Amino acid sequence: MSGFVEKPEPIQVPGLVHLHTGKVRELYQNEAGDLVMVASDRMSAYDWVLPTEIPDKGRVLTQLSLWWFDQLRDLAPNHVISTDLPEGAPADWAGRTLVCKSLRMVPVECVARGYLTGSGLLEYEESRTVCGLALPEGLVDGSELPAPIFTPATKAEVGEHDENVSYEEVARQVGAETAAQLRQETLAVYSRARDVARERGIILADTKFEFGFDGDTLVLADEVLTPDSSRFWPADQWQPGRAQPSYDKQYVRDWLTSAESGWDRRSEQPPPALPERVVEATRAKYVEAYERLTGLRWAS
Repeated sequence: MSGFVEKPEPIQVPGLVHLHTGKVRELYQNEAGDLVMVASDRMSAYDWVLPTEIPDKGRVLTQLSLWWFDQLRDLAPNHVISTDLPEGAPADWAGRTLVCKSLRMVPVECVARGYLTGSGLLEYEESRTVCGLALPEGLVDGSELPAPIFTPATKAEVGEHDENVSYEEVARQVGAETAAQLRQETLAVYSRARDVARERGIILADTKFEFGFDGDTLVLADEVLTPDSSRFWPADQWQPGRAQPSYDKQYVRDWLTSAESGWDRRSEQPPPALPERVVEATRAKYVEAYERLTGLRWAS
């Protein structure tokens, strides 16, 4: 069992139809048929949406995504139409709302890895492969790969876990031409973002993208290159052979699996509320990632 500990009731706004409650985002459609994405402050971990929110998280994700979309504009078109607040929307939606093109989404999580960790490390330790791609001997947790790799995953519902799949399986599901486009775009965007982050003293270990079609054009959608969708490591603390310090929600994961939390992730019991110090430290990590990447001061 997993999913929402406490599923929120969506806010009703005149002129908007609520479509979906995701782990982090609420999705609406306006009268023009455009999608309205609202990033909440919810935090998910281990396939649960936790009962405790992280203040400013939704705004950080939205503003960082917008910054990255601008950095990538010449490389990949994106789905953003406007950041204007829909008429009648609550004031709290400011800074966390995007009006976007309605795309024909590709049901694949497009993951790019430049370093070995996470589920990729687990597979490598068993078979010396990641998503069926053979890798050299001698790699450890945090090792830089010889070249970035495309390791797709299935898109899971709330409460379910994304599953790594082979490139051949993606081609079977969406067609060879689309699969080739996804791989090419994913690796191109990752490589650009990796270089941008490196200039700012941050390692982009891996990240996931979502794409959709606007007619025949493949478009970058959802959030992009945030601490929720990426592993960011401080470059000056990178040390292969151990878990790396990070700017993502690993701090929350570590507390949830600690003796202090008292929670067994293998049980069917929902996770507990986060203590205030974990909330504050997690917010600080998200804000620091934003400031280091963009060079801008976060104004809450």
